[in-house]
Amino acid sequence: MSNEAQPELLTVKETAEYLRIPLPTVYYLVQRGQLPAIQIGGRWRIKRSLLDRDILRNEEAGQPTVLVVDDDPALQTLFKQFLKKAGFGRIVVGSGAEAISFAERQSFDLVFLDLKLPDIAGDELYAKLKGIHPDMPIVIITGYPDSEILSKILSSGPVTVIKKPIEFDQLNRTVRILGHKGAEVS
Repeated sequence: MSNEAQPELLTVKETAEYLRIPLPTVYYLVQRGQLPAIQIGGRWRIKRSLLDRDILRNEEAGQPTVLVVDDDPALQTLFKQFLKKAGFGRIVVGSGAEAISFAERQSFDLVFLDLKLPDIAGDELYAKLKGIHPDMPIVIITGYPDSEILSKILSSGPVTVIKKPIEFDQLNRTVRILGHKGAEVS
C-alpha cells in the first residue's frame, strides 16, 4: 500500500474513524495521555504504528490487556493506576458504545464492567460483549448488588462481582483469582 493509503500520522478525526470511537473520546484520550499523540502546529497527530502496537495490541504480545468500562472519573483513575502497576495493557472507557467499538477490534484478557452507564444498560452490554467474545472474562463492578440488571446477568451463568467502593486489594484478589498476577502495592 502507498503511504497515502496508510499515513503514519493520523488526524484526530482519522483516529476516531480508525478506532471507531466518537471524536470527543479521541480528544479526551489524547488529553489524558492515553493515546500516543504529538502536537504539530497546535494540532494533535496520532502515530498509527503506536496505536497498532499499544492500543490495538495483538493477543500474542504477551502483556494481558484489560478493558475497563465505567463512567466515574475517580474509578477510571484507580483502574489506570492499578493496571499500570500490574503490568496490564489497558483501555479505559466511559460508555457502552466505546466498549463495543474496542471489543469489535480486539479480544481482551479481562473486562471490568460497570452496570450503570450513560448509554446502555449493563446487562445489555454484557450480552453484546459475550456475543462478540463468548470466552472473554467479564467482572461486574457495581454499587447496586441487589439490582435487577445484575440478576439478569447472574441468570446467564456464574460471574465475578466486585462491590463498590473498589480498593486495590479487591482488584488484586480478583485478577489473581482469574489467573493473572496482581500489582505489588504497598
